[in-house]
Amino acid sequence: MKVVVITQARSGSTRLPNKVLKEIEGKTLLQIHIDRIRQAKLVDDIFIATTTNKEDDQIEELANQLQVKCSRGSEDDVLDRFYQAVKKVKPDYIVRLTSDCPLIDPVLIDEVIREAKDRKLDYYTNVLKELYPDGQDIEVFTFNALEKAWNETTLKSDREHVTPYIRNNSSYKKGKLFTSDNHFIDENYNDVRLTVDEQKDFEVIEKMVSALGLDMDWKTYADYYMNNKEVNVLNKNIIRNEGYIKSLKEDKNEQ
Repeated sequence: MKVVVITQARSGSTRLPNKVLKEIEGKTLLQIHIDRIRQAKLVDDIFIATTTNKEDDQIEELANQLQVKCSRGSEDDVLDRFYQAVKKVKPDYIVRLTSDCPLIDPVLIDEVIREAKDRKLDYYTNVLKELYPDGQDIEVFTFNALEKAWNETTLKSDREHVTPYIRNNSSYKKGKLFTSDNHFIDENYNDVRLTVDEQKDFEVIEKMVSALGLDMDWKTYADYYMNNKEVNVLNKNIIRNEGYIKSLKEDKNEQ
């Protein structure tokens, strides 16, 4: 079975422009992210999916330097961007990541992939019930599920955020189109932010890398975050999934 990671990246973030190109210890957040993905044993290939905007030439250049594939497509229709990236490859499974999560855990990536493959699920993830830190979101789905979503959904929020159509029509949510389940843990780390949406998030990652380095597992970073008030006070009030919530409101306004 061929497993391909697609991580989405662009320069034009509204809240923190060029965030994935910001550097910590001489490495961009995008490089840190890719370096950690490469440690996953069940990943066969990595694609960076960026936009056709001129400003994202620098993303493609960095992808070339990092020796990973780069596919360019629509800025707003990210579902189409994903589909176009792999429509010729047609991998068995796609792992969706986002490049503003520099400390993504390669062991956790493998755990989610393995369960999806072993159970032959259309969609398996740790975000159907959000117990993991923001910044450790991993979604694994079949190429057939991606293609079906690409063909069928027209909602702006579905197309901008890639997987809502799959998620909302999956068996975990009582849907009938896709078999699915959630990757659970016993503890709740939902309030931990290991992602970079704003400058304060970047400062948190900087402090954690300075204290712990770049090679720790997600739980080590999360426990450090929870136990250090001078760190978590910086970004604890930022809303999780704010972009998706905004897209849902825009859907309602267009109806």
